[in-house]
Amino acid sequence: MEPVHRRIGRRTKFWAGAVTAALALSVTAVGQASAADVNNAKNAGFEAGLSNWTCSADSGTTVSSPAHAGSAALKATPNGQDNARCAQTVEVKPGSTYTLSAWVQGGYSYLGVTGTGTTDVSTWTPGSTSWKQLSTTFTTGSSTSSVTVYTHGWYGQSAYYADDLSVFGPDGGGGDDGGPEPTVPSVPAGLNVSGTTPSSASLTWDTVSGATGYNIYRDGTKVTAVTGTSATVTGLAAATSYSFQVTATNAAGESAKSAAVTARTTDGGDDGGGGDLPKHAVTGYWQNFDNGATVQKISDVSAQYDIIAVSFADATNTPGAVTFNLDTAGLDGYTVDQFKADIRAKQAAGKKVIISIGGEKGTITVNDSASATNFANSVHTLMGEYGFDGVDIDLENGLNPTYMTQALRALSAKAGPDMILTMAPQTIDMQSTSGSYFQTALNVKDILTVVNMQYYNSGTMLGCDGKVYAQGTVDFLTALACIQLENGLDPSQVGLGLPASTRAAGGGYVSPSVVNNALDCLTKGTNCGSFKPSKTYPDLRGAMTWSTNWDATAGNAWSNSVGAHVHALP
Repeated sequence: MEPVHRRIGRRTKFWAGAVTAALALSVTAVGQASAADVNNAKNAGFEAGLSNWTCSADSGTTVSSPAHAGSAALKATPNGQDNARCAQTVEVKPGSTYTLSAWVQGGYSYLGVTGTGTTDVSTWTPGSTSWKQLSTTFTTGSSTSSVTVYTHGWYGQSAYYADDLSVFGPDGGGGDDGGPEPTVPSVPAGLNVSGTTPSSASLTWDTVSGATGYNIYRDGTKVTAVTGTSATVTGLAAATSYSFQVTATNAAGESAKSAAVTARTTDGGDDGGGGDLPKHAVTGYWQNFDNGATVQKISDVSAQYDIIAVSFADATNTPGAVTFNLDTAGLDGYTVDQFKADIRAKQAAGKKVIISIGGEKGTITVNDSASATNFANSVHTLMGEYGFDGVDIDLENGLNPTYMTQALRALSAKAGPDMILTMAPQTIDMQSTSGSYFQTALNVKDILTVVNMQYYNSGTMLGCDGKVYAQGTVDFLTALACIQLENGLDPSQVGLGLPASTRAAGGGYVSPSVVNNALDCLTKGTNCGSFKPSKTYPDLRGAMTWSTNWDATAGNAWSNSVGAHVHALP
C-alpha cells in the first residue's frame, strides 16, 4: 500500500454566540403551490457555472460530482473569516408568498433570503453526507420587486454543496424561462444488489435527472422511500430470495417501476472468519490522510465495497501495540464521532469495516510472545472503541509467522468467530509456502477471511506453471493466484488486489476489464490469456483495490465495473 502522509491543520472554534443564533433558526412548513407558480431563480441548477451568482472571496465553484440532478452543483468552501456566501438577486411580485428551497450536502449549510420587505428568513443544517432539502417560505412587501437569496457555510467548517435552488411562487418575470413545474421523472436504471445479510438487502441505482426521491418496492409492495440512490431494506428472513424494484418521484408524480433484481439473504450461519459477508466480496482501502486523492468520509465510500479497510493503525512505543488517530485536520474536519457513526451506518448496510495494520511504511513488529499479546490486546481495544469488525495485516517489511500466528489467534479468541481477518501480502510474499506471509496465512486458515495479494509494484514473477509473467496482464493475475489456490488456501480465501488507477501505484495497473477477465478465467474458465488453470475455482472470494479514495478520484470506475462483476459471479 501507499505510505501515510499527514497534513497538519488548525482547528477553528465556534463562537458560542454565533452558534446560539444559528440554533434559533427554524424551518417553516411549506404550503401547497398554485398551478401558476414558477421557479423565479436563474441558473438554479448551476448548469451554467456561476452565471447569475456571486460568491464571497472567490469561495464558490461548480463541480460535476456530487450533483443532485443534472450535471453540475455549487461547491463553496469557507476560509478564515469568510463563510462562503453565494447569492443571487431574484425578481418577485409584491405582496406574494414564495417557497425558498435548495438541496445541500457536505458541511454546515445555510439557505436564506433578504430584502423581502417583511420578515427575512433562513434555515440551516449542521451537515449531511447525502443530499438534503432545506426549505422555508417568505412573503414580499407591498412594494418589493426583488429579493436576494443566498447560501453560505460556517467558519472553519468543510465545504458545502448546493443544487436545484428554487424560489417558487408567482412569476416575477425574471426566472428561467418561466420555470415550468417538473415533469414525471424517467424510470431508474442500474438497480443493483450491493450486499446482503441474514435480515437485510442493500440496493444502489443510477441518479434520475429531476427526481427528488425514490420509492423501493419488495415483491411489488412499497417498503421504503429515500432521497439518495441507495437503500437498505431490513426485516427480511434469512436464506430467502426477494424481488426488488425502484421508482423515481418528484412533485409531478412517480415513474414506472425499474427492472427487477433478485437478492437472496445469507443463511445466518456461523462461517467463522467471514461473518455474513457475501460469497463474492470486494475490499477497498480507505485513506486516513490526504495525498491528493479524493478525501472521503467512510459514508462516501461506494456501496460496491463489502469490506472497508481503514488505513492505517499507528505504532506506539510499546512493542507490538497499535493505536488509531483519525486525521481530522487532513480530512476536512471529519470528527471521531462522525467516523464512528459512519462505521455503524456501513455495518447496518451489511458492510464490514476493519482496521489495517502496516502499509508501505508500517513499523509494527511482532517478534516475541510479549509483543504478540500487546498486538492482540491493542487491536481488540480499537475494535471495541471504533466498532471495527476485524483486522487487516499489511506488513510489507516482513513478519514473524510464529508470533503473528500467536497474536492473531489471541485476537480471535477475544473477538469471537465472526472477526474479519484479511491480509495484503506483496507478490514476492506468496511465491512459496516457505515464505513467512504464506506460512502465517496457512497457520490461521481456520479463522482467515481472505488474502488479497497485491498484484502491483512487483515486476515479473513466477506463475504456478513455472513460467515468468509480467505484471499488467491477465496471465499475471491468474498464474500467480493459482499458486495460492493450489497450495493450501481455500478459493474463498483468495482475492485479486489491484490499484484503482495509474496514480494509485507505481506499476501494475490494469483496466477493470482485465480484472474481470481474470475473475472469469479463475471462476469459469473463460476470458483467459495464454495461461489457463487446470480447473476452475467458482468460490473465489473476489477482488481488492488501493484505494477507495483513488477510485473516487477516477469517478468510481474501478468499483462500478469490478464490484458489479464480482457480485454477479455465480
